[in-house]
Amino acid sequence: MPAKQMLPGRRPSAVKAQGRKRPAAAAGRPARSGPLERLRRTQRQLTKAWDRPLTAYYLIFGSSLLLTGLGLVMVYSASMIKALQLGLGDAYFFKKQFLAALIGAVLLFAASRMPVKLHRALSYPVLAGTLFLMVLVQVPGIGVSINGNQNWISLGGPFMLQPSEFGKLALILWGADLLARKGEKGLLSQWKHLLVPLVPVAFLLLGLIMLGGDMGTAMILGAVLFGLLWLAGAPTRMFAGVLVFAGVIVALLIKTSPHRMDRLACLGATDPGKNDLCWQAVHGIYALASGGWFGSGLGASVEKWGQLPEAHTDFIFAITGEELGLAGTLSVLALFAALGYAGIRVAGRTEDSFVRYAAGGVTTWITAQAVINIGAVLGLLPIAGVPLPLFSYGGSALLPTMFAVGLLIAFAREEPAARAALAMRRPRSGRQRSGPIWKSMRRRVKRRPSGER
Repeated sequence: MPAKQMLPGRRPSAVKAQGRKRPAAAAGRPARSGPLERLRRTQRQLTKAWDRPLTAYYLIFGSSLLLTGLGLVMVYSASMIKALQLGLGDAYFFKKQFLAALIGAVLLFAASRMPVKLHRALSYPVLAGTLFLMVLVQVPGIGVSINGNQNWISLGGPFMLQPSEFGKLALILWGADLLARKGEKGLLSQWKHLLVPLVPVAFLLLGLIMLGGDMGTAMILGAVLFGLLWLAGAPTRMFAGVLVFAGVIVALLIKTSPHRMDRLACLGATDPGKNDLCWQAVHGIYALASGGWFGSGLGASVEKWGQLPEAHTDFIFAITGEELGLAGTLSVLALFAALGYAGIRVAGRTEDSFVRYAAGGVTTWITAQAVINIGAVLGLLPIAGVPLPLFSYGGSALLPTMFAVGLLIAFAREEPAARAALAMRRPRSGRQRSGPIWKSMRRRVKRRPSGER
């Protein structure tokens, strides 16, 4: 008789398994819950959340909404004194900007719901209409000159239109469609097909803009052109040649204009100088310096009381720094950085060549204009007279920019994973949806009608 009698119907391995005790987590080695492990867990969660299909969609929509909303607040704060000095109501400029924002919201929604084919179909009509309006600007009796630049058309009453602002959108849509069609035919490897007719049409737009004396808008349009050439894979030698040629043209335009030379001389200025040539640049620095960490308070700016010209347009970033401090200006920079990152992400993940060129062109436009505007306020770049996108006062600048943001939203929605994620959120007759649910860019899970996975 053995020492341990076997029970009938039970295997020896089962008896041995019963005799062993499983190591408990509490009784064994302690669980890893230190600060380093918690940091790693948080990093993994953030990486997983960042990699979700709708990240770019939310970044574009959220950052543009916050920039537009904060811009409306700052336009009201920065323009109330000027409006009262002109004998108008304190909310005069705010009401006009708010109306433009409402129209822009309609354009944004329409652009975000349009299919890509319709965007491509609109490219030629938008370009033709913009060229026609830009020619009308130079016709005596129709074009209106403001601050020495003839770039405006009067729409009656206080409403004005600046067609050159729509030239950026026209070049992006038309250039993206042109490069996409040539890429489908395999023609972009030849330099003549890469440059013609893209560069001549861009130079035509630049020439019409420079006839009005608006060099700031011309610089943005040039940045868009270089962005499209870079995305199309232009060789470094060709890209450098076009860049050198454009640099020579810009240098000649600056050298032959005393006004532009004065602006260039104000780089890094700390006092207004002779005849107050650097008054605007210096008082922009004064506004930023007096803001401190958290600002003097919303509406409490001193520089907007006639000291700082263009406080609600080109130099609204300086008033933001004075009233909201470093925290406010860094928040604005973070929102532009988020919008730029999301645009690059959309352009980099798509397989549609038109979407890649258009998304890259819009991202180049918004980020380049923001850099030029903020750089001028900080005294790092010459004052170019361009507004801060989605933020400064000006309906002619706000409308095409909001339509361009709608383009980015539409492109972000067109990603396969994002399209599937958005489709699963739409209710269908109150029933639970079955089928694939995209939880990340790498993993797909299926939900059964019963709710099990």
